[in-house]
Amino acid sequence: MKHQTIVTILDDQLTPSDVVVKGWVRTFRGNRFIALNDGSTLRNLQCVIDFENTKSELLKRITTGAALSVKGLLVESQGQGQRVEVQVSQFEILGDSDPELYPIQPKKHSFEFLREHAHLRIRTNTFGAVMRLRSALSFSVHKYFNQNGFFHLHSPIITGSDAEGAGELFRVSQLDPKSPPIQENGQVDFSKDFFGKETHLTVSGQLEAETYAMAMSKVYTFGPTFRAENSNTARHLAEFWMIEPEVAFMDLAGNMDLAEDFLKFILNDMLTNHAEDLAFLEDRLIQEDKSKPERERQTMTLTEKLQFVVDNNFTRLSYTEAIEILKNSKPNKKKSFKYPIDEWGVDLQSEHERYLVEKHFQTPVILFDYPAKIKAFYMRLNDDQTTVRAMDILFPGIGEMVGGSQREERLDVLEQKIKALGIPQEDLNWYLDLRRFGTAVHSGFGLGFERLVMFTTGMSNIRDVIPFPRTPGNADF
Repeated sequence: MKHQTIVTILDDQLTPSDVVVKGWVRTFRGNRFIALNDGSTLRNLQCVIDFENTKSELLKRITTGAALSVKGLLVESQGQGQRVEVQVSQFEILGDSDPELYPIQPKKHSFEFLREHAHLRIRTNTFGAVMRLRSALSFSVHKYFNQNGFFHLHSPIITGSDAEGAGELFRVSQLDPKSPPIQENGQVDFSKDFFGKETHLTVSGQLEAETYAMAMSKVYTFGPTFRAENSNTARHLAEFWMIEPEVAFMDLAGNMDLAEDFLKFILNDMLTNHAEDLAFLEDRLIQEDKSKPERERQTMTLTEKLQFVVDNNFTRLSYTEAIEILKNSKPNKKKSFKYPIDEWGVDLQSEHERYLVEKHFQTPVILFDYPAKIKAFYMRLNDDQTTVRAMDILFPGIGEMVGGSQREERLDVLEQKIKALGIPQEDLNWYLDLRRFGTAVHSGFGLGFERLVMFTTGMSNIRDVIPFPRTPGNADF
């Protein structure tokens, strides 16, 4: 008899019936009641054993974390807390779990402790809910783009270019680190390396996506990216995933429309189809908030935050307008901002972005036309020669969610920008070819997937929304 998933059994209205289920023991009470979970749902399935006719040696092996196969009759439950239960006729212990050694016990564990056991933390309710939602978000991303005529591009992971120009790259090399070949000028001779040049792990698939957009019109890349930033904050990872659509013949206004529609679709999908896991995570946050001082508590529940994005039109204003609002705001005048706003041209911090969203407009916000000096070289220069056609989307509780721009499609302007930054033109000749042969207006944006998962689940540390976090000093598992 084929086994069924627990979510299927719990959602099926047909009882009684014979079932076979397999999963891991969450708890075993009174030598009779097994709470079994297979990861398909937050809920456990209660399996009731006839302990009087079960050998004591077997009962002792039913411990937290043990893997079981259970066969029995699915019936309406006589107890509280579950609609159905399994009256066990036979069971098999597929894998024992030593209760003295198994670290994930049925009690509250700190997230720090669980990160040290990332290979087992998925067996907890919180991480089960987070990772099911992560999976659902990933599927929803592909669903949205597929329904809207986009083609999925697998952009390269190994690259010879630095799309962001930040220089925080992981080198990919087969040269002997102890004695690499050296040129006459004392520099490492990467022409002797595997690829014949210096290469790195990519920080973005954008530049490659642009090449395909200029032939297939609408493409997106959704893949792993890497940044060697030596940061241990709750918002940084060395390995993360990026969603990056690129569209030909689309200007900045169209880019903003696309990003807003995309985000609303994704979050509405979660609210509509994944309410169980969201409700659990929301309750976790409510309970956590009760132990915090009043000033640190959330102003919106988790589902209210998601609904806030889905229900409100995003307010659009220029960076210049935003600076004026922030300069004249009460927090700035009272010097309660950690980073005071006193001049045009500064890079906005999370506290400024959240003020605009949560206090001033009380809607998600799209800022556009940023100072050129704080944005990347590939963004289209405006006629004022000081701002670029960039946009950032700001969300409650988190600040920046999306960064994008209309790309610089003019060959002469892009060549000047590259020269001013000291980037060897030959390294980007292929990128400049897009402007030489059939150039056109085109735009795109980038969305860090883990940041989206954080917002959707309410988790406060980015290490807790990716299966195996990679951070400075940590590449375990």
